[in-house]
Amino acid sequence: MRRLSWTTLTPLLAAVALAIAWPLHPDSAPVLGALSVLLVGVVLAAVHHAEVVAHRVGEPYGSLVLAVAVTIIEVGLIVTLMVTTDKDTAGLARDTVFAAVMITLNGIVGISLLVGALKHHLAVFNPEGTGAALATVIALAVLCLVVPSVTTSEPGPEFTGAQLAFAAIASLALYGMFVFTQAIRHRDFFLPVTQDAHSPLVTSKAAEHAAAERAAADAGSFEHDPVDLDHDGHADPPTDRAAVASLGLLVVSLVAVVGLAKIESPAIESGVAALGFPPAVVGVVIALLVLAPETIAAVRAATLNRVQVSLNLALGSAMASIGLTIPAIAIASIWLDGPLELGLNQLQTVLLLLTAAVAILTVVPGRAKPLQGGVHLVLLAAFLFLTIAP
Repeated sequence: MRRLSWTTLTPLLAAVALAIAWPLHPDSAPVLGALSVLLVGVVLAAVHHAEVVAHRVGEPYGSLVLAVAVTIIEVGLIVTLMVTTDKDTAGLARDTVFAAVMITLNGIVGISLLVGALKHHLAVFNPEGTGAALATVIALAVLCLVVPSVTTSEPGPEFTGAQLAFAAIASLALYGMFVFTQAIRHRDFFLPVTQDAHSPLVTSKAAEHAAAERAAADAGSFEHDPVDLDHDGHADPPTDRAAVASLGLLVVSLVAVVGLAKIESPAIESGVAALGFPPAVVGVVIALLVLAPETIAAVRAATLNRVQVSLNLALGSAMASIGLTIPAIAIASIWLDGPLELGLNQLQTVLLLLTAAVAILTVVPGRAKPLQGGVHLVLLAAFLFLTIAP
């Protein structure tokens, strides 16, 4: 039964559909509609298989695996749309990365804090690890998305070639330093913390490692049957064979995502234009698509009082979306025609700085009430509304 699950069949079906549709270039609405449903399904399946691999690796490495997998999908969709359309896509990378940052910092963080606080009275997390991740995200966002709008060497919200190279190298350096901090040097700062009736926070190494193992299991495979659960009600880690199988299906899924996105790209942009929405909405659609599974995993962790895992997923995705996507797009821009606009406009800059300020105030105490989650979700709603009606 496990081999016949939807997460196994969807990548295989998507690969077959891609092989058939690629030479035919379908343009009929029913076919494109079916392929779009398949595209959403294979994105979900891809992140699921990344979760299985991440579950096998364990926290905090698991969050890194998920973030990198989501970034690969994001870069693939951006580059595919940029090379397959004749419309202006100079700002597509910026719009997608900015949307990913706003969705993670306000959407995933907000709903995780709200769910965790409503169910467990307070959402608790380690402010040292979360603060370090947030500081890295803010530095990356300002360097790559705000600075291009105020530089003077190149007209418009663009970097010169040298500036773009510097931003790419700096992004990789910041991301690499954070990975070293999270996975090696200060790993304990990113492990879940727990709360009991007598003490606000229980942060002993034993408790954190036990919580991490449970959180990794909770955020793991959707395919575990009840008989696979251990004595405390959590799913056992997948076997090496299952992890290798998921790794293979993940590769198939990523190829299918990029290929189906190439086929669907004209329909996506035509649909946005038909609705009268600004081009930036295309970036929001891409970000919502690739971050939907991350949101599900984060909410699941929050309901089990593992808010630290939720924040690891959110901030890790935001960080990877900038720190890995911008360098990848910088390299791709060598072969891409046209300018690459990375700088935000005034409205977007205000929303980003407001989000950063609120996020800092949320992280500093190390615990959050439902109010903080609600504030972040209101900021997400403002971003979505003002993207449609700027």
